[in-house]
Amino acid sequence: MSSNEIPKTPYAIIGGSSTFSIRFPEDLELDDCEVLADNLEFETPYGTSPVFKLFRLGGKQVLTVKMHGWRPNVVTRGVASQQLFWVFQQAGVKKIYAEGGVGAINHLLRPRDIVVPTDYIDRSMRVDVGLGGPYLLIMRQPTCPHGRRRLVAAAEKGAVGRVFDRAIYANTDGRHFESVAEVQALKIAGADVVGQSMCPEVYLAREIGACYARLDLVVNYAEGIVKDWEHEELKDIFYNEPKTIGRMLIDAMRETPVHEDCGCADLRKDTLLKEQ
Repeated sequence: MSSNEIPKTPYAIIGGSSTFSIRFPEDLELDDCEVLADNLEFETPYGTSPVFKLFRLGGKQVLTVKMHGWRPNVVTRGVASQQLFWVFQQAGVKKIYAEGGVGAINHLLRPRDIVVPTDYIDRSMRVDVGLGGPYLLIMRQPTCPHGRRRLVAAAEKGAVGRVFDRAIYANTDGRHFESVAEVQALKIAGADVVGQSMCPEVYLAREIGACYARLDLVVNYAEGIVKDWEHEELKDIFYNEPKTIGRMLIDAMRETPVHEDCGCADLRKDTLLKEQ
């Protein structure tokens, strides 16, 4: 269903591979959670948006989307991100939680551990993915400290594995997994995990003036780390952990106010590159 009316809400959840196999949030069967609208598509300057869903969570209304907006008929993942965040911008979104599945580069991590990234290394090839805003984006605090704290607290209540409250996320393009040599290069650079979605989302969130935080489920060892990963274990995690991750996101969102002193909004400045 295509619609021109973007619902107004300050809250959004970006679904990734860790909740892809369920109907989020319906399959969580929560008493305070109700879907208000489904199959919402919007025309954006970057093409037709991915399908959104609007749900009620207590007194909040929350926009959500599957797989970071990636889908077969979109030109690039960067374009999918532009469509997604343009809609968030029009909706007035100020608080964003995201999730994904990552490979462990740090050899101390294990499958089913949860990491809440504090920083990133961008090795993607998505150049200058933005919305054209006249801003200087400061990335010294890429993820919201209060959002991270809430995600860690939610994860510690329900995690199957261990929970780590900091990690450096290496972003690559995929859709293939990385080579052994690439993983070793990322390890030398200081990365703990590798995935394909934190960038450009973290930049676009900053551009629209929104707080961004995410949690990631370790689904395999990256190539050359500890041991070769097995497809059956990856499949088992993919189908058996989504409700756990979904509940973490919901628990964190319940506790999230619109306004708080996190400092994220101060890291978007007016550009100095202006015609005189």
